[in-house]
Amino acid sequence: MPSLEDIRRAAAGLRGRIHRTPMIESSALDEQFGGRLTLKAELFQKTGSFKVRGLLTKTLKLTAEERARGVVTVSAGNAAGALAWAARDAGVPATVVMAKTAVPAKIAAARAYGAQVELVEGDLIGAYESIRDERKLTGVHPFDDLDVITGHGSLGLELLEDRPDLDTVLVPVGGGGLISGVALAVKLLRPGIRVIGIEPETADVVSRSLAAGSPQKLPTARSVADGLAAPVCGTENFAIITQYVDEVVRVSEAALIEATKLVMSRTKLAVEPAAAAPFAALLEGKVELNGLTAAVVSGGNLDVGKLAL
Repeated sequence: MPSLEDIRRAAAGLRGRIHRTPMIESSALDEQFGGRLTLKAELFQKTGSFKVRGLLTKTLKLTAEERARGVVTVSAGNAAGALAWAARDAGVPATVVMAKTAVPAKIAAARAYGAQVELVEGDLIGAYESIRDERKLTGVHPFDDLDVITGHGSLGLELLEDRPDLDTVLVPVGGGGLISGVALAVKLLRPGIRVIGIEPETADVVSRSLAAGSPQKLPTARSVADGLAAPVCGTENFAIITQYVDEVVRVSEAALIEATKLVMSRTKLAVEPAAAAPFAALLEGKVELNGLTAAVVSGGNLDVGKLAL
């Protein structure tokens, strides 16, 4: 498991390469939810999401031989764009495996950053593993990787540097990469801060894994919050979540859509539904504000058409 020093080294390696994203307040949201909120606006990050933190950290740690072979990942979209961007920056060939049903804008972004995009049907993880092995590429898992987790921990450090008076952190949850990094950094520095994860009811692999006591796999995982629709809970992520995350709650598809509209209306931030997950939990009363709460707004690669559902 990464140490606090590991996370600090990763943050130092990212400094000057990615954005220091702002913390944003909204009196309208504070009034609506009856508490104090601050939003960590990762939609302003390179490639439009937090993913570059972990995937650039991983890319920077590859050996010369691993870089020469080229990298490959599997993604709903945000990790694809992040790895494509990081690999281009490092001069490394990149391949990304995505579903044919992925958001077109996210497919286009990965291609624009120079990646070879493989669109597949069915088992994405299986397709990723086959392409990795057949082409002898260097696999970069989008969340179940300690270097990726360590890079995401840089976000947790920034939260506490910018708002040392935090009481609670709300984090969107897919396969567990973001929350494991953030929770690790936050809890190693301030064990008393609550860390709460939010995932879709229709893609609740982390909740199911916690209930079962081991990482689980879903036969299908679909959500309007496509960035959170991971079919598996990472093994490394599960270990960290079990130890450092206080609670994971589930939210409905209707709440995710309503929360996306709410955040866009009140803050003018063009968030994607995955990034609005913390506000869906607040709308449904799954989380109560107690002290200063940071909501991690994880990304803004929005598929506008989904808001009409």
